[in-house]
Formats: sequence, C-alpha cells, structure tokens
Amino acid sequence: MKSNRRGFLKAAGTLGIGLAGFDFPEKINSDYRHNKSNDIYMNSETESTNMERPITVQDQVSLIGVYGSWAAGLSGKNLPRLSFRRKEWKDVKSWKTVAKERLFERVVMPETGKSPEVQQLKSYTFDGLHIEELRWQLPYGRPTDAIFLKPAGAVGKLPGILAFHDHGGNKYFGTRKITKTSADQHPLMKDHQEHYYEGRAWANEIARRGYAVLVSDAFPFASRRVMMQDVPVHLKQGLTDDDPEDPANVNAYNNWAREHEHIMAKSLFSAGTTWPGVFMAEDSVALDILCSRKDVDSSRIGCAGLSGGGMRTVFTGGVDERIKCAVCVGFMTTWRDFVLNKSFTHTWMTYVPLLPNELDFPEILGLRVPLPTMVLNDNDDDLYTLPEMKNADEILREIYDKAGAPEKYKCSFYPGHHKFDAEMQKEAFDWFDRWLK
Repeated sequence: MKSNRRGFLKAAGTLGIGLAGFDFPEKINSDYRHNKSNDIYMNSETESTNMERPITVQDQVSLIGVYGSWAAGLSGKNLPRLSFRRKEWKDVKSWKTVAKERLFERVVMPETGKSPEVQQLKSYTFDGLHIEELRWQLPYGRPTDAIFLKPAGAVGKLPGILAFHDHGGNKYFGTRKITKTSADQHPLMKDHQEHYYEGRAWANEIARRGYAVLVSDAFPFASRRVMMQDVPVHLKQGLTDDDPEDPANVNAYNNWAREHEHIMAKSLFSAGTTWPGVFMAEDSVALDILCSRKDVDSSRIGCAGLSGGGMRTVFTGGVDERIKCAVCVGFMTTWRDFVLNKSFTHTWMTYVPLLPNELDFPEILGLRVPLPTMVLNDNDDDLYTLPEMKNADEILREIYDKAGAPEKYKCSFYPGHHKFDAEMQKEAFDWFDRWLK
C-alpha cells in the first residue's frame, strides 16, 4: 500500500511534482484554444460552442441579489474548460489525467508524510461485531481517533468500507455519529442517528453484512477538533474544555465551532491549502491504514457518507482509484446551485477557489469513471434545489454514457428531508454487494 499512497501523493503534487508537471494542463488547454493539432481534441473552430442552459429571469432573484445572474454566468454559461462533456474530449483516460492534475493543483493537499503507526487502544465485541478503537498521529494537530468494525468471528480477508461521518453542524462528535460501540450511547448521538439515519448506526449495519469498516474523525471534528486551551482568550467566548460531554457544553461548543469555521477556512487559504485538500490528504492516510490490514482485501474497497461525508466521497472517491465503489448520499448539486440558491446552507469545507471554471461539482465525482458510483438524493433536502440535483444527475449520467459505462452509475431520489434512512442504506449496501462481493 505504500506504493499506492506514493503514487496518489505524487499525482497530488505533494512530493514536489505532478503527473507531468503543473504546466501540463495549461499546455493542453492552450493547444485547443489556439487550434493546434492534438489527438485528444477536436478542432475547436470546427465544433459548435458547448453551452449550458442560459441564465433565466428567475436567476435574477438570488442570494446576492442582482449580482446572481452575473456570478452564475462567470462559470455557468459555458461548460467548464475541463468538462468531459465538451466535444474536445474524446478519450476518457486522457481527460482524467489532465482533469485530476488540475484538481490536485487547486485543492493543494498538505503533506502527511509516511503512513503513521496505528495504536490499538481497545478491542472488544459488541452487538455481534468485533470492534477496535484506534489512534494515529499525523505530522500536525491532535491524534486521530478511529473505529474499526467487522463481523465477530470473521476469518480471511473481507471487502473494506471507508465510512465518512457527516458534518451536521456538530464538530464535537465524529465517528460516534455513524457507529455504536456500547449500549451507553450519548443522548445527543442517539438523537442524531434517529434524525439522519432512522435510528441506525450505519457503519455497524454494513459491517454486519460482511465488511471491514473504518471510520475516523475528520479534521476538525471530535478528537481533531479545535480545543479552547489552544486559541486566544478573545476567541473563547467564555468557553472552556471542562466537562465536555455535558449536552449543554456540547451544544455551546458546536455553536462556537460554527462561527469559528470562517476563521479556519481563511487560515487554510492563507496557508496555501484548502479544506477539501486537507480532507483528501487525511482520508488517503485512513485509506492506507484500511488497505494495509491483514483482514482486508485491498482490491475490494468502497467508501460512502452522508452530507459532509458525501462531500468527502466526491473528492476522495473521485480521485483515488483504490476506491472501487463509491456511494455519495445527500451531497450532490452544481456550482450554479451554490451561487444562486444554497451557499448559505453549506459549510466552508466545500469550496475550492477557481475550480468551478474547470469542473462542475458533479464532475469531480465523475473523475471515477468507469468505476461504480451511486448517488442518493432526498427530494426535500433543504441543502439543495431539486432541479439542480437532477441536473447533477444528468451530468454524471452523460459522463458515464460517454465513457461507455452507463451500467456503472446509478442515481436515486427519495422523498423526505436530508437523511440516509434504512431504505436508502439498503440500496447503498446492495450496490456495494454487487460490485465488491
């Protein structure tokens, strides 16, 4: 797995080089803009302009008022420059090479060094599952806590699932959002699972179906959260790290963390990286750890997540081909939707400067083509508009059709609010069974 990680980081430019140097995508773009001969592209002067639907009168009413139609037009009038839907792109492998290179350049993954040593804190059986509590230390920040689950008594190598927890406006918790490791569950987590997952710890549920599942705390959630002791007094708003499990203190921390998020985002931008870049780097480490286990078949790995976990599925699942099957739940729309309608409902963790000029949001996940990919949406999801969720589905379907792999993509729409309920979980798990077993 070390070689796989090195290849992934090399592609990301974190070893100081890219696939062919960072000037490669720009050279390719320059070639077709100036109508030079290139086997990858059709002559741009002989092809009709690739256009998305025009800005409408309805777009005048937007989150930023009259500026909405102008802003949406900056990246939404023409197909993004590296969209596989453009007629210039004929070969999927060439497109993926160029588009991934540019994505890596934009997200700027931080260096995480060699795979860390994994410490096993506890090992026990609960509810028919073998559970391990794990910890590892990255070159920066506090240690990462994680949960590993598999069927009790399982032998041999199992297919693996990298399970991503959600955001949910709750940075105090991480792995506990989608796992259950004892009968003594925190009341806020019991409520959380009831609201978003129909009372189920979905990481446990898929482990019971014969999978080895790894869930780790994302940056900066739970074990990786920003502690009061580590910030200046004027930012603390009277909060401390005392009695952190008290529900009132949890809620107070989450409110503080929500307001602190813009500071973290600006700091990451100032440091020369992005939030998706940090996620991708750290999720790659977790994937290294999962794949290196003796009880895991590294050739059969999937990933999934709701909401913020769906967003991590888009970015990490989109570029790391060790992930053979991906399920994105409750996080699929277009950049246009963010501009005009829904940026206020979303975390700073979503955005990558300049990327909308090159890839629409669904096209990031589309970089997986032809690997199996599923998207699950909720019709009444407050985070997105239904028309743009459907437009995103059309974009992904077009990518998979053009790549000659229509059977590898599936999208479903469910009634109800932002969730990953039992019915949706069944469809997702059946999809994993189809491609990983």
